[in-house]
Amino acid sequence: MTGIRTQFLSAARIAEDLLRQREVVESWKEPSALAEFSVGGLAGHLAYQVLAVRQALTEPEPTQETVPLLGHYDRVEWIEGGLDADINVRIRGGGEELGAPGPQALVTQLDAAITDLAAGLPALPNLPVHIPLWRDWSLLLDDFLTTRILELTVHCDDLAVSVGIDTPDIPDDVYDTVLSLLARLSAKRHGPVAVLRALSRSERSPGDIAAM
Repeated sequence: MTGIRTQFLSAARIAEDLLRQREVVESWKEPSALAEFSVGGLAGHLAYQVLAVRQALTEPEPTQETVPLLGHYDRVEWIEGGLDADINVRIRGGGEELGAPGPQALVTQLDAAITDLAAGLPALPNLPVHIPLWRDWSLLLDDFLTTRILELTVHCDDLAVSVGIDTPDIPDDVYDTVLSLLARLSAKRHGPVAVLRALSRSERSPGDIAAM
């Protein structure tokens, strides 16, 4: 099994553990740290990062163009969309829908998906996969998992902050994957010199180098 697949399963299990935390369960209907997202909705969006993988793997091999990892981020609408952009309203709605039955139901669903993926991922070839949100493109499986690792890591932090607990301990190899991808996205958005200066020369830092 590739390192990316191991990292994905590690991040998925960390997300599941976070959803079981008392602070998350007790705050389910409260606002989260993300605008227009309840804690339960954010938890649903977090779980979706795993559920979407299981669903994608049940679909026929896609006919849509397979694009490289960074090409995926050139195409997603949410990355530059505002809070009220249709795509972001749709994403929040999906998270709220998944979270609506409550924490126990979501954890049960997530645990079953992780169990299935842990059994199936090791033997799968690195073929293209597609989810409906993408419309007209697909990604190789390992690139898809890389995008999910980023989402899982970022949203674990979001959820922990939302309920006032420490961000879960994330393995170093997962952080390496996430931070490498964020640095590449930041350089694509702001230019490599801006990222270089922000990370190495505080006196010349341009300020905001957020990747998304």
